[in-house]
Formats: sequence, C-alpha cells, structure tokens
Amino acid sequence: MKKLKKIGFAALLAAFLFTCTACTDSVSDTKETSHSEEGKEQNAGEEDALFVHYIDVGQGDATLITCGEDAMLIDAGNNDKGTAIQMYLESQNIDSLKYVIGTHPDADHIGGMDVILTKFDCETVLLTEEEKDTATYRDVVDAIRYRNCKRIAPGVKEQYILGNASFTILGPVELCDDSNDNSIAILLEHGENRFYFEGDASEKEETEILETGIDIQADVYKTGHHGSKTSTSDELLASVNPTYAVISAGEGNSYGHPSAEVLNKLRAGHIQVFRTDEQGTIVAESDQSSITWSCSPSESWQAGEPKGSDSEETGANESQTEEEPTAKSQHQNTDEQSEEVVHITESGRKYHQTGCSYLKDSDIEITRTEAESRGYEPCKKCH
Repeated sequence: MKKLKKIGFAALLAAFLFTCTACTDSVSDTKETSHSEEGKEQNAGEEDALFVHYIDVGQGDATLITCGEDAMLIDAGNNDKGTAIQMYLESQNIDSLKYVIGTHPDADHIGGMDVILTKFDCETVLLTEEEKDTATYRDVVDAIRYRNCKRIAPGVKEQYILGNASFTILGPVELCDDSNDNSIAILLEHGENRFYFEGDASEKEETEILETGIDIQADVYKTGHHGSKTSTSDELLASVNPTYAVISAGEGNSYGHPSAEVLNKLRAGHIQVFRTDEQGTIVAESDQSSITWSCSPSESWQAGEPKGSDSEETGANESQTEEEPTAKSQHQNTDEQSEEVVHITESGRKYHQTGCSYLKDSDIEITRTEAESRGYEPCKKCH
C-alpha cells in the first residue's frame, strides 16, 4: 500500500523563500513504511530524517544534505551564487558543514565555494587532485588554507558517515584530461532509500563506475551534467533504475540542457522528473523508508534549446567558458564587475578579496560598487 505525505514545513518554507517559486503540496508515490516498535510514531522524527535540497542556482549545481545535526554541501554554483547559497544555508540554521564536496573544478560547480568555506566551519573538503589554472580554483584553494580545512582526495569505495546516513565514493576511478570525467560521484544511503550523484560525469566515467561492480541502484538519480546528452547512458540509467530524477539547470540556458534525448529516456522509463529550471529549489525528505517532495513532479517534458551554433551537438560544457586565470573579479565575469562581492572591515578603509589576512578581525560583505561609493579603495595586498 503506497502512502502520501507532506514535507516538513520549515524546509518547504525555506525553499519557497529562496526561489520565489510556487510549488504545490507534494503528492508522490512512496514505498510502504513499517515500524517494529509498538507505539512509535509513524513518521520518523526530524532528528532521524534526511533532507536533500537541490538548490536552484541557475546553470550550475549546489545540493545541501542534512541528517540530524550533520550537514553536507555538494558543489556551490557559479561565482555569483556564493552569497545566495550562504543565505539559504543560514535559513536552514546551518552554522557548520561536516563535508563539502567539489565534484570538479568547473566554475558552475565550485564558483561560490570560497564564500561557503570562508563563512562556515567546514570539517572536511573532498576534492580530487585535479588542478585548474583559474582564479575560481585558486580562490577555493586559498579559502581552504585560510580556514585550515582538512582536504581529502577521496578514493573509490570509501565510505563516510553523515548522521544516520552514509555515502560511498563511486568515482572518479582515475583522472583523465576531461574535467567532467573527473567528477566525484557518490551513492548516498539512508535506511532503504538511496540517492545517486555524479556531477558532470559523461558516458566515459559512467562506464568506469559500472565496471567497479558497485551496486548503484538508487531511488533518486541526480542527472549527470545538467541533463546533457553526454551523460545518462542507457547502461547507467538501467543500473540506477530510479523512481525519480532531478535535473539542475538554468532556465533558458545556452547549452540546451536538459536535452530531449535524456528527457525521452526518463519518460520512457516512467521516471518522475523534478527540474530546478522550472520549479526552483526542490527538497526531498527521507524517513529511511519513504521519500516525499516539496513539489509535484514536472509534467512539461520541455527540452532546452541550445543558443550557440553547436553547443549541445559538440558536447560543449561550462568548463569551456571558465574564466581565464587573471587577477580580475573572483565572483563575476569582467562585464559584471560592478556587482563583484568584496569584503571590508569595521575600522579599515580598504576593500579585500576572500581570504585576505586583514579580514581576521572582522569581515563585512559588500558590493564593490557600494564600497567604492563609500570611499573604500582596493587592498594592495589582495588586489
């Protein structure tokens, strides 16, 4: 007998405020719940529940996972999304993160991570050994050093504990020249429920994951590479065999995400699809035996429309539009510098970049435009 449930009010309200997207109450199929102890409440208490927040960061990825008192962030959107993600985490009463995972060093995945690492206590940061000669990557490395975070390059089959849940590293099996195929992929388990994440892994890494022999069947599949046709191979999808899929993509993005090919596969498999480009931030709640959602599945099946000459056909990805290694804005592209987020102190008259040693006593975020209008000048040490 399948049940209907509603997600916790606090999580739903926060998701609504963050995205300004009206979601209907969840009416989703769930697996049957059973409890062995007589008199135990039918729904697990919030302290035992796991929440997966697929945060709407436009064309990028950011996922907050909480279980009990533990929290984890997978990716942090593009350079201009750090403060928005910070505010979302604060709305969830997050003041520390047990794990931060940067799936791979493309700007749309780690762009806002320097802000998060600076603003929150982060116990362990999981990054591969791949390095990238960009300002975005250097900002993240500088933030790790500034906050003295523990950095780990995870290995396949390693397991980590998150509250009463756990996750297993699935990839990358080995590093290669394509950053997308160096994505950290994980399988998150909470009781009977399983969630699969693979960053921007393409068919190459998906094949390598399958060859490890790890059982990757999952209830929820976070589609690879924002729903690009370069990911979600037939073999991978058959092995995951999900009930639900979540696509994180920006509304009207120029890459044509999600692709019609992937949507057709999901539709043919009778998989219920949730999309941040249509529905904003989406929250899944697991009580170890059932999964409920903050909104109903999408019914549009509308594919993205690539705006470049061959951006989707050639498998183009965000890494090709990553900023060049310059000393320019760490939060915006050159033509958007007016909205760059900088940092000032309570007593100083200079503005600084994240991680500057002059910010140890106080750190106030402000836009560069506003800082300059108030008479602040760039710090010669960090600019």
